[in-house]
Amino acid sequence: MEKKSYKPGDHLKFIIPSLIGVFLFMTPVSSGDGLTIPIAVLAGWVQEALAGQLSAIMMIIIVLTAVMTVIARMKGPDAFQKTPFFQGLFYTSIFWTITRVAAAVFAVMVFFRLGPEAIHSEVTGQMLLGDLLHVLFAVFLFAGLFLPLLMNFGLLELFGTLMTKIMRPLFKLPGRASIDSLASWIGDGTIGVLLTSKQYEEGYYTKREAAIIGTTFSVVSITFTLVIISEVGLGHMFIPFYLTVIAAGFIAALIMPRIPPLSRKANTYINEAADGIEEKIPEGHTIFTFGYQKALDRAKKETSVYKFFKEGGQNILDMWMGVAPIVMAFGLIALMIAEFTPVFTWLGLPFIPLLELMQVPYAQEASETMLIGFADMFLPAVIGASIEAEITRFIIGALSVTQLIYMSEVGGLLLGSKVPVSLKDLFIIFLLRTIITLPIITLIAHMIF
Repeated sequence: MEKKSYKPGDHLKFIIPSLIGVFLFMTPVSSGDGLTIPIAVLAGWVQEALAGQLSAIMMIIIVLTAVMTVIARMKGPDAFQKTPFFQGLFYTSIFWTITRVAAAVFAVMVFFRLGPEAIHSEVTGQMLLGDLLHVLFAVFLFAGLFLPLLMNFGLLELFGTLMTKIMRPLFKLPGRASIDSLASWIGDGTIGVLLTSKQYEEGYYTKREAAIIGTTFSVVSITFTLVIISEVGLGHMFIPFYLTVIAAGFIAALIMPRIPPLSRKANTYINEAADGIEEKIPEGHTIFTFGYQKALDRAKKETSVYKFFKEGGQNILDMWMGVAPIVMAFGLIALMIAEFTPVFTWLGLPFIPLLELMQVPYAQEASETMLIGFADMFLPAVIGASIEAEITRFIIGALSVTQLIYMSEVGGLLLGSKVPVSLKDLFIIFLLRTIITLPIITLIAHMIF
């Protein structure tokens, strides 16, 4: 493969948008709540500015999505065929149509506080519609708009080539997955899921790779980890806590791709035309020059500002209308089960002997938090905050962060995205992550305390 010649403008076209993308999505900046990323700062401003209206806005978006989906279902596959984007967004299977209608009913009940208390109480519906969906609205607005800066100007091509030697042997993934992981690590798990889903739809990841990245690398942001450790009253131990989370998460990331259900996912692309990514370095190139050349070739394809903003706008609608109803429907059902039934207490019973064996104080109280994180990551910390033993609170907090899959956000997002994972897959992955990371976290906790 011969080296090509490029104009100075070609270099700038790769460098400038990529640097802006890195700044917005991956550069830690300090805010009132500690470290965060510029996208999150922008999202925070929007949340403050629209604080009083966001619940109503999200309810309208969810209801509108349900109405359009029902219309599309009634018209059949030809609905909205003049605009393929809307056809893809609104013409879905019966299951997702019912989910969106249920979400719309839930949203109206929560907003107007109708029906049973369990649906619109502060710890269920109000928490989702009045808090989490506010965050998603604002994060999706900016993440969706600026995501093309990371995806379309060559940054993934460059990193993909540089990181292949690390990502392939360790995690069975292409090098470009390193950007997805980094964006979710510093920014937010939601951003990682969105990046992964878009990459999968464009034919860069196989079904197995997309499922691995979505469930293993959509890690919790540093900011949210701070919230969890503060909730369990151990804010002063943030550094050992975060190092514990990284160690447990790293070991889980080595094991999970090698065992079912992830190892059984098809290693095929979303469509026949997709051919993945060229990972061999041609003669006459170093790993850097080849990656840089691929980056410049990718950036050259971007020619129109209108296309950039159109794609960003479609990303935003895709997230608001594709994802919010699923978070509302599944998140609310999971939270109601967690708060108003003993299901998660029963599910935690098998963990009591295991916790006692590992000499965890207050094993019975701790067991109740083991699986409740599947509903929402914040619940174990809320329930575990009253346990007296610091070591137990430390273990509960670290476990809730390394479990990763929770239905009120990342789980709901994965189900709403094109990433090929089912609800059953998610629960099995959640269980396996719990079983793998619990002994590691407990061992480290015994060394610290």
